[in-house]
Amino acid sequence: MYIENNIIRTRLSIWLIFMFFLIMLMIVIGGLTRLTDSGLSITKWELFSGILPPLNNENWIIYFEEYKLIPEFKFQNYSMTLSEFKIIFWWEWAHRFLGRLIGLAFIAPLIYFTIKIGFKKLLNFYFIFSLICFQGFLGWFMVQSGLVDNIDVSHFRLSVHLLFAFIILSLILWNLFLINRTQKYQNRLINFLPEFILFLIFLQIIIGAFVSGMDAGKIYNSWPLMGETYFPDDNKLSNLFKMTAFSDPSLVQFLHRNLAYLTSFIYLISIYVVFKNKIINLIKPVIILGLIIFLQVLLGILTVLSGATIIFASLHQFSSILLVSSALYLLFKNRFA
Repeated sequence: MYIENNIIRTRLSIWLIFMFFLIMLMIVIGGLTRLTDSGLSITKWELFSGILPPLNNENWIIYFEEYKLIPEFKFQNYSMTLSEFKIIFWWEWAHRFLGRLIGLAFIAPLIYFTIKIGFKKLLNFYFIFSLICFQGFLGWFMVQSGLVDNIDVSHFRLSVHLLFAFIILSLILWNLFLINRTQKYQNRLINFLPEFILFLIFLQIIIGAFVSGMDAGKIYNSWPLMGETYFPDDNKLSNLFKMTAFSDPSLVQFLHRNLAYLTSFIYLISIYVVFKNKIINLIKPVIILGLIIFLQVLLGILTVLSGATIIFASLHQFSSILLVSSALYLLFKNRFA
């Protein structure tokens, strides 16, 4: 995308930066909502009526009584008090409120920019807005999976919900890069290494959601071995090649660990190629990516060793935002700058 008007380009950039940080905050709060088991505290889809939280004790009791009807309360939180319920309610309410805010913060400026520069130049932003709306549906689709027969949401639906959040974040950042493109170099990485790294990172996000959804990070709290062996001793290697592997906590943690090793290995190949071929325009982004990969792996190890305590698990998810962003930066520099 090329915007001739510098004022409009600056305003577009400020808007996209603001949206990037809003969605980054949304991902962090969403992660904390999952880590605190708060995601099922609001059991109804309330697009407009749920904007305001309960304003009196009577409304609090109504929400609490509705929560008492679902399996999570009946089989896990049956001794929960109203004051304890309020804690998990606020996490889920904040998550939904931020989702509404993101929708408004995106569509209102988009209408303004449409008036200024036309609809055709902003088609990709309307596509992003459609994904934001669809993400709201995916959130409710995920919640529904934990309201009838299960005490938790489906880890498959959780992974799709998280994946789309990162897709939206990535598209916003990519468009921010595009509208501020200034220079072009000829030297670049070959063999699609940046694309492959980004693919592995997104695959890791999906498997990471499986880990979170099944609390798989709370087992095998040792590293580099899983207990006393490299492969989990409560499983067979043949099970790794079955579809049921994605619903097995120990195998999912094994996959999550080894995807991190594979990603790190492919990164080492990339940085070797960059320095060997003296691809100057990629030195900075490839070093940044390496530092973030190191941070992400370190936080992953600390998360496992701590038994997936909230602080390390949340930091691990936050660093995944930095990881995706730095991988996109490398990809952009390789393609366009």
